[in-house]
Amino acid sequence: MCNQCDYKALLDGAGLEATDNRLGVLEVIGNNSYPLSAGNIYTTLERRGSINRVTVYRILDLLVAHGIIDRISTGGRAFYYGMAPSPNHPPHPHFYCTRCGQMDCLTPESLKVDTDTFQKTFPGRIDKIEVRIDGICKNCMK
Repeated sequence: MCNQCDYKALLDGAGLEATDNRLGVLEVIGNNSYPLSAGNIYTTLERRGSINRVTVYRILDLLVAHGIIDRISTGGRAFYYGMAPSPNHPPHPHFYCTRCGQMDCLTPESLKVDTDTFQKTFPGRIDKIEVRIDGICKNCMK
């Protein structure tokens, strides 16, 4: 849960209007301790009031394009969404349960990625590193 983010300021900083729907999407994503699917986000927003599913997808695409949220791959056609790395949200790996589909955030310290060595040997620019560990979660192991 993020008590440190000012969602309106994030939108303003990206040059985006802080509409109720955009703020709602950011609140749903930011107030969860794990990434959510577009369907989860839509369902949560629909409980609060009427919103179109296509509107949710368009907002997600817009927020990803402006670097406010991250789109996290499940390895298939589905994606999950979480807050993009920032001073309040350090980059971190994720664990994806291949049985139930739950995606969890891992602590940044749980898996170190040495980008310095990689950048010395790679001639291009690195914009994003996504680390996802797949397996079976403890609930599914029971």
